[in-house]
Parts: sequence; C-alpha cells; structure tokens
Amino acid sequence: MRYTCIKIILCVILAILVANLICLKRTDDHLLAVFFNQNNNPYFIHVDLDTYKMYVFKDNEIYKEYPVSGGKPSTPSPLGTWNIVSKANWGEGFGGSWMGLNVPWGKYGIHGTDEPWSIGKPLSKGCIRMYNKEVKELKKYIPYGTKVTIVKGPYGPFGDGFRTLKPGDTGSDVYAIQLRLQELGYDIGWVDGKYGEHMKSIIFKFEDDQGIPRTFYITESLYEKLGFTMSE
Repeated sequence: MRYTCIKIILCVILAILVANLICLKRTDDHLLAVFFNQNNNPYFIHVDLDTYKMYVFKDNEIYKEYPVSGGKPSTPSPLGTWNIVSKANWGEGFGGSWMGLNVPWGKYGIHGTDEPWSIGKPLSKGCIRMYNKEVKELKKYIPYGTKVTIVKGPYGPFGDGFRTLKPGDTGSDVYAIQLRLQELGYDIGWVDGKYGEHMKSIIFKFEDDQGIPRTFYITESLYEKLGFTMSE
C-alpha cells in the first residue's frame, strides 16, 4: 500500500512537471529564444540618435544601415543597451512590424510608421521608427535576444545633459541614478527607471546623509553629489 501511494505521488509530480513544460513551450517560446540566443547571436544593433542611423552588425562588421526616427525631447528614447524580447505584426501606426525591447519603465520597441516623413527627426514617443519595408526586412532576419544599443549625445544615459527630475519621471537618467544609489549602499529596491515614492524617500535619506536641505527635485547640484559630472 505504501509503495502504491509513493508511485501515485511520483506520477502526479511528473504530470505537473510535464504540464508546466508544455505551458512554457506554448507561451514563452520567445523568452526561451532570448535566453539561448544570447551567446550564439551574430547580430548586434546600434542606434545613433544624433545622426538618426541604425547600424546592424553581423559577426562584428556592419551588415546593414537604415535611417530611423527617435523620441521627442519630452518623450525621449531609452538610452542604453537592451534586448529584443518580442516580435509582432502590428498594424496602423506601427507599420505592420514590431520588435519589443526589455526596457523596465515602459513599452518601447522598433517599429514602422504611417508617418514616413518623420524618419530622420525626433518625433516619436520614445520608440525607434523605421520605414515599413525596412523594418519588415529587419524583423525577418534579426533573432530574439539581439542586443540593441541606443545612444544620443555625449553623456551616456543623460544624453545631451542633465535634466531636472521629479517624482513621476521615467527614463535612462532615472535608471542611472537608481544604480548609483544602489552602488552607494542605499536600498533602492527594484531598479526600474521610475521615480516613484520609494525613490523619493531614498533621495531624502541621501540628502540627509549629505547634510543638505531636502528636495525631491534632482538638479545639477544633486547629480554632482551623486558623483555624476558632464564628462561621463
């Protein structure tokens, strides 16, 4: 009787594991592809928003070059290095093709447009726009997991310079500040590029530790206290 019960329990556990694997296979194929393509992917994408050019590298050599559009000053593109984690055939304003990036503070990606005249200008809400025919071509040969680096300006995640940040702001600069606070030993929680209430409390604690008046605005003087300069 005891061995029969053990066999039943083992069969149930095995059935659960098989069901989970089937579910994973059905719903997360693209996530598995991201994982397995990390080290075997010959492609790399570099987007320069100073020249509005996308360079696709294959085996460390330029393979293709495309004109692009980036974010407006009020809705900047996510500067930094990301991975392509999703693909879809989106119509209307997305021109039929979408490649999503793993940016933690919002939904950003590479897609087409129904406003082809916007290519070469900073007119998107942060996504990288391409001509529809060209993004369709890109989507066809670029695999999941491909790294995408987006740059603008001389100051890394700060682009063309420091902007004054306040609660509710999101972006590469917020992300960089969270990482710096974490490096300094502050419990910033999940680094997500979002300036929320928890980050505000950490900013207050940092200001207290520095002996400076509390303010939730992050201005140039606070950037400097955090160790950032315009030479970075």
